[in-house]
Amino acid sequence: MTTLVIIDAANVVGSVPDGWWRDRRGAAERLRDRLARDGVPGRDDPVEIVLVVEGAARGVESVPGVRVDEAPGSGDDRIVELVAEASGGPCLVVTADRGLRARVGELGAEVVGPRTVRGDG
Repeated sequence: MTTLVIIDAANVVGSVPDGWWRDRRGAAERLRDRLARDGVPGRDDPVEIVLVVEGAARGVESVPGVRVDEAPGSGDDRIVELVAEASGGPCLVVTADRGLRARVGELGAEVVGPRTVRGDG
């Protein structure tokens, strides 16, 4: 069974102080490209990767292997909607946001931190 992997782009990008705030869209594109190239480290099962972007990161296009979902408002709210739409299927959310972790955890999603997809741990 395919695991839906939902990435909180703003949270993952914002977890490293590398100047991302000067070009939020570019930072989200670099994350998208890394995910398309490397997938989700440590996952051997088939995955569907969804990168949720919001605010200044809107406009990032999907590429083979990574579907980009533009949140119309709050990225957190869109991530919760995506988990709910998964209808109990395997779902992994990548974020460090405590409030979001609690919300998707209540819906049965597994949650991991940004290092999972940053490639540094």
